[in-house]
Amino acid sequence: MKIEFWTIGKTNEAYLKEGMAIFQKRIQRYLKLETVLITDVKNAKNLKPQQVKEKEGAKILAKLNTGDFLILLDEKGKQFTSVGFANYIEKQLHQSHHRIIFLIGGAYGFSPAIYTRANQKLGLSNMTFSHQMVRLFFLEQFYRAMTILRNEPYHNL
Repeated sequence: MKIEFWTIGKTNEAYLKEGMAIFQKRIQRYLKLETVLITDVKNAKNLKPQQVKEKEGAKILAKLNTGDFLILLDEKGKQFTSVGFANYIEKQLHQSHHRIIFLIGGAYGFSPAIYTRANQKLGLSNMTFSHQMVRLFFLEQFYRAMTILRNEPYHNL
């Protein structure tokens, strides 16, 4: 099974790139988490938000396979404690999915087609964060989940 972390557009801020790289490297000690960048929509500034979401959605759908398990990181998704998230990850790792894909949308969120295709939605907080910040937060929580599953001291219970 492959686990992939998909994002739309490049990360702009150096401090976010650095933080993401730190946690991506740490995660590799536990499992291979491949990061997939979906390029920004061309001329997005000249489009309405709904048009951008539709074009992003089409790019995402073109990359998905039938057996993929798509998990959206969405502000309205199911929220977990860190321990609950670790248990959720462990459960998913024991399923027979071809690929598990965690997807962070663009600045405007997801198109209706992506919501329809998604298998599950996860929320990191009731607060709204930029799609750039969520990348770092998700990777830190994924790393934390790995340490919880291994009873390592990163997470203080």
